[in-house]
Amino acid sequence: MMQGQAEQRESGSTRVAESLAMAIHEHRLSPGMKLSEDEVGEIYGVSRTVVRAALQQLAHDRLVELKRNRGAFVAQPSVKEAREVFEARALLEPRTAKSAAERATPEDIKVLQNHIDEEHEALEAGDTGRALHLSGMFHIEIARIADQTTIADFITQLVSRSSLIIALYWQRRTALCESHAHDALIKALARHDGAAAEELMQHHLLDLLTSLDLRDQPSVPRSLKEALN
Repeated sequence: MMQGQAEQRESGSTRVAESLAMAIHEHRLSPGMKLSEDEVGEIYGVSRTVVRAALQQLAHDRLVELKRNRGAFVAQPSVKEAREVFEARALLEPRTAKSAAERATPEDIKVLQNHIDEEHEALEAGDTGRALHLSGMFHIEIARIADQTTIADFITQLVSRSSLIIALYWQRRTALCESHAHDALIKALARHDGAAAEELMQHHLLDLLTSLDLRDQPSVPRSLKEALN
Protein backbone atom coordinates (compact mmCIF):
# COMPACT_ATOMS: atom_id res chain seq x y z
CA MET A 1 0.00 0.00 0.00
CA MET A 2 2.80 2.37 0.93
CA GLN A 3 4.59 1.57 -2.33
CA GLY A 4 1.41 2.35 -4.26
CA GLN A 5 1.07 5.69 -2.49
CA ALA A 6 4.71 6.55 -3.27
CA GLU A 7 4.16 5.71 -6.95
CA GLN A 8 1.00 7.83 -6.97
CA ARG A 9 2.90 10.79 -5.46
CA GLU A 10 5.69 10.40 -8.02
CA SER A 11 3.19 10.23 -10.88
CA GLY A 12 1.42 13.32 -9.53
CA SER A 13 4.62 15.32 -9.14
CA THR A 14 5.71 14.41 -12.68
CA ARG A 15 2.34 15.54 -14.04
CA VAL A 16 2.53 18.84 -12.17
CA ALA A 17 6.17 19.39 -13.22
CA GLU A 18 5.37 18.74 -16.88
CA SER A 19 2.38 21.11 -16.78
CA LEU A 20 4.39 23.88 -15.11
CA ALA A 21 7.27 23.36 -17.56
CA MET A 22 4.86 23.70 -20.49
CA ALA A 23 3.43 26.91 -18.99
CA ILE A 24 6.99 28.27 -18.64
CA HIS A 25 7.97 27.32 -22.20
CA GLU A 26 4.79 28.83 -23.59
CA HIS A 27 5.46 32.02 -21.57
CA ARG A 28 2.23 31.79 -19.58
CA LEU A 29 4.43 31.88 -16.47
CA SER A 30 6.81 34.84 -16.53
CA PRO A 31 10.45 34.71 -15.37
CA GLY A 32 10.62 35.75 -11.74
CA MET A 33 7.01 34.75 -10.94
CA LYS A 34 6.53 33.20 -7.49
CA LEU A 35 5.16 29.64 -7.45
CA SER A 36 3.29 29.33 -4.16
CA GLU A 37 3.13 25.70 -3.01
CA ASP A 38 -0.38 26.20 -1.61
CA GLU A 39 -1.68 27.87 -4.76
CA VAL A 40 -0.10 25.33 -7.13
CA GLY A 41 -1.50 22.51 -4.96
CA GLU A 42 -4.98 24.05 -5.07
CA ILE A 43 -4.85 24.51 -8.86
CA TYR A 44 -3.82 20.89 -9.50
CA GLY A 45 -5.66 19.31 -6.57
CA VAL A 46 -2.52 17.79 -5.04
CA SER A 47 -0.72 17.94 -1.70
CA ARG A 48 2.16 20.26 -0.84
CA THR A 49 4.41 17.19 -0.79
CA VAL A 50 3.60 16.51 -4.44
CA VAL A 51 4.06 20.18 -5.35
CA ARG A 52 7.40 20.31 -3.53
CA ALA A 53 8.65 17.27 -5.47
CA ALA A 54 7.53 18.86 -8.75
CA LEU A 55 9.33 22.11 -7.94
CA GLN A 56 12.49 20.18 -7.01
CA GLN A 57 12.35 18.47 -10.40
CA LEU A 58 11.99 21.82 -12.19
CA ALA A 59 14.83 23.28 -10.12
CA HIS A 60 17.02 20.38 -11.27
CA ASP A 61 16.14 21.33 -14.87
CA ARG A 62 16.98 24.97 -14.00
CA LEU A 63 13.52 26.19 -14.91
CA VAL A 64 12.75 27.10 -11.30
CA GLU A 65 14.87 28.70 -8.57
CA LEU A 66 14.35 27.66 -4.95
CA LYS A 67 15.21 30.49 -2.56
CA ARG A 68 15.68 29.82 1.13
CA ASN A 69 12.84 31.19 3.28
CA ARG A 70 11.25 32.78 0.19
CA GLY A 71 9.95 29.86 -1.86
CA ALA A 72 10.06 28.88 -5.53
CA PHE A 73 10.26 31.26 -8.48
CA VAL A 74 10.35 30.81 -12.25
CA ALA A 75 14.03 31.16 -13.17
CA GLN A 76 15.15 34.59 -14.36
CA PRO A 77 18.34 34.31 -16.43
CA SER A 78 20.81 37.19 -16.22
CA VAL A 79 22.12 39.10 -19.23
CA LYS A 80 25.46 37.31 -18.82
CA GLU A 81 23.76 33.91 -18.88
CA ALA A 82 21.65 34.92 -21.87
CA ARG A 83 24.78 35.63 -23.90
CA GLU A 84 26.45 32.43 -22.71
CA VAL A 85 23.45 30.28 -23.61
CA PHE A 86 23.27 31.56 -27.18
CA GLU A 87 27.06 31.36 -27.56
CA ALA A 88 26.88 27.71 -26.48
CA ARG A 89 24.05 27.03 -28.91
CA ALA A 90 26.05 28.67 -31.71
CA LEU A 91 28.95 26.33 -30.94
CA LEU A 92 26.89 23.12 -30.77
CA GLU A 93 23.91 23.36 -33.08
CA PRO A 94 25.49 24.15 -36.48
CA ARG A 95 27.62 20.98 -36.33
CA THR A 96 24.61 19.04 -35.07
CA ALA A 97 22.56 20.28 -38.03
CA LYS A 98 25.33 19.09 -40.34
CA SER A 99 25.23 15.61 -38.77
CA ALA A 100 21.44 15.56 -38.92
CA ALA A 101 21.53 16.36 -42.64
CA GLU A 102 23.75 13.35 -43.21
CA ARG A 103 21.39 11.01 -41.31
CA ALA A 104 17.88 12.38 -41.88
CA THR A 105 15.30 9.89 -43.15
CA PRO A 106 12.03 10.78 -44.93
CA GLU A 107 10.23 10.03 -41.63
CA ASP A 108 12.49 12.52 -39.80
CA ILE A 109 11.68 15.21 -42.37
CA LYS A 110 7.94 14.57 -41.85
CA VAL A 111 8.32 15.05 -38.08
CA LEU A 112 10.18 18.33 -38.60
CA GLN A 113 7.62 19.51 -41.14
CA ASN A 114 4.84 18.82 -38.63
CA HIS A 115 6.66 21.04 -36.11
CA ILE A 116 6.87 23.84 -38.69
CA ASP A 117 3.21 23.48 -39.68
CA GLU A 118 2.07 23.63 -36.05
CA GLU A 119 4.40 26.58 -35.41
CA HIS A 120 2.83 28.50 -38.32
CA GLU A 121 -0.68 27.65 -37.09
CA ALA A 122 0.19 28.96 -33.62
CA LEU A 123 1.54 32.19 -35.12
CA GLU A 124 -1.59 32.69 -37.22
CA ALA A 125 -3.68 32.17 -34.08
CA GLY A 126 -1.60 34.81 -32.28
CA ASP A 127 -0.24 32.22 -29.81
CA THR A 128 3.38 33.39 -29.78
CA GLY A 129 4.25 31.41 -26.66
CA ARG A 130 3.22 28.09 -28.21
CA ALA A 131 4.99 29.01 -31.46
CA LEU A 132 8.21 29.59 -29.52
CA HIS A 133 7.81 26.29 -27.69
CA LEU A 134 7.38 24.46 -31.00
CA SER A 135 10.38 26.31 -32.40
CA GLY A 136 12.47 25.01 -29.53
CA MET A 137 11.19 21.48 -30.09
CA PHE A 138 12.23 21.76 -33.74
CA HIS A 139 15.83 22.38 -32.64
CA ILE A 140 15.72 19.49 -30.13
CA GLU A 141 14.38 17.19 -32.86
CA ILE A 142 17.32 18.06 -35.13
CA ALA A 143 19.69 17.08 -32.30
CA ARG A 144 17.84 13.76 -31.97
CA ILE A 145 18.15 13.09 -35.71
CA ALA A 146 21.90 13.77 -35.48
CA ASP A 147 22.09 10.77 -33.10
CA GLN A 148 24.42 12.56 -30.67
CA THR A 149 22.82 11.73 -27.33
CA THR A 150 25.17 13.65 -25.04
CA ILE A 151 25.10 16.79 -27.19
CA ALA A 152 21.32 16.45 -27.60
CA ASP A 153 20.96 16.53 -23.79
CA PHE A 154 22.99 19.75 -23.65
CA ILE A 155 20.95 21.30 -26.46
CA THR A 156 17.68 20.37 -24.72
CA GLN A 157 18.82 22.20 -21.57
CA LEU A 158 20.00 25.20 -23.58
CA VAL A 159 16.72 25.42 -25.50
CA SER A 160 14.83 25.37 -22.18
CA ARG A 161 16.94 28.26 -20.91
CA SER A 162 16.45 30.05 -24.24
CA SER A 163 12.69 30.02 -23.71
CA LEU A 164 13.12 31.99 -20.47
CA ILE A 165 15.69 34.29 -22.06
CA ILE A 166 13.40 35.09 -24.98
CA ALA A 167 10.53 35.80 -22.56
CA LEU A 168 12.73 38.34 -20.78
CA TYR A 169 14.78 39.92 -23.53
CA TRP A 170 13.06 39.52 -26.90
CA GLN A 171 12.55 42.95 -28.46
CA ARG A 172 11.45 41.91 -31.94
CA ARG A 173 8.39 39.71 -31.53
CA THR A 174 7.78 39.59 -35.26
CA ALA A 175 11.09 37.76 -35.76
CA LEU A 176 9.38 34.38 -36.09
CA CYS A 177 7.09 35.73 -38.79
CA GLU A 178 9.98 37.36 -40.63
CA SER A 179 12.26 34.36 -40.50
CA HIS A 180 12.02 31.42 -42.87
CA ALA A 181 15.08 29.83 -41.27
CA HIS A 182 13.29 26.63 -40.28
CA ASP A 183 11.86 26.16 -43.79
CA ALA A 184 15.33 26.62 -45.30
CA LEU A 185 16.85 24.25 -42.75
CA ILE A 186 14.37 21.49 -43.46
CA LYS A 187 15.07 21.75 -47.19
CA ALA A 188 18.82 21.42 -46.56
CA LEU A 189 18.21 18.41 -44.31
CA ALA A 190 15.92 16.79 -46.88
CA ARG A 191 18.58 17.02 -49.60
CA HIS A 192 21.31 15.88 -47.16
CA ASP A 193 23.27 19.09 -47.65
CA GLY A 194 25.31 19.17 -44.44
CA ALA A 195 27.32 22.28 -45.31
CA ALA A 196 24.19 24.31 -46.05
CA ALA A 197 22.45 23.05 -42.89
CA GLU A 198 25.46 24.05 -40.79
CA GLU A 199 25.61 27.54 -42.31
CA LEU A 200 21.84 28.09 -42.07
CA MET A 201 21.78 27.10 -38.41
CA GLN A 202 24.67 29.45 -37.64
CA HIS A 203 22.89 32.39 -39.28
CA HIS A 204 19.58 31.47 -37.62
CA LEU A 205 21.08 31.50 -34.12
CA LEU A 206 22.86 34.80 -34.79
CA ASP A 207 19.54 36.26 -35.93
CA LEU A 208 17.89 35.07 -32.71
CA LEU A 209 20.67 36.65 -30.67
CA THR A 210 20.32 40.01 -32.45
CA SER A 211 16.56 39.96 -31.71
CA LEU A 212 17.35 40.11 -27.97
CA ASP A 213 17.54 43.36 -26.02
CA LEU A 214 20.19 42.28 -23.51
CA ARG A 215 19.42 44.73 -20.78
CA ASP A 216 17.81 43.86 -17.47
CA GLN A 217 14.04 43.82 -17.85
CA PRO A 218 11.52 43.74 -14.98
CA SER A 219 9.05 40.87 -15.06
CA VAL A 220 5.38 41.68 -15.45
CA PRO A 221 3.39 40.30 -12.48
CA ARG A 222 0.55 37.96 -13.39
CA SER A 223 -1.91 35.80 -11.47
CA LEU A 224 -0.66 32.23 -11.07
CA LYS A 225 -4.21 30.92 -11.28
CA GLU A 226 -4.83 32.84 -14.53
CA ALA A 227 -1.57 31.54 -16.03
CA LEU A 228 -2.24 27.88 -15.26
CA ASN A 229 -5.97 27.61 -15.95
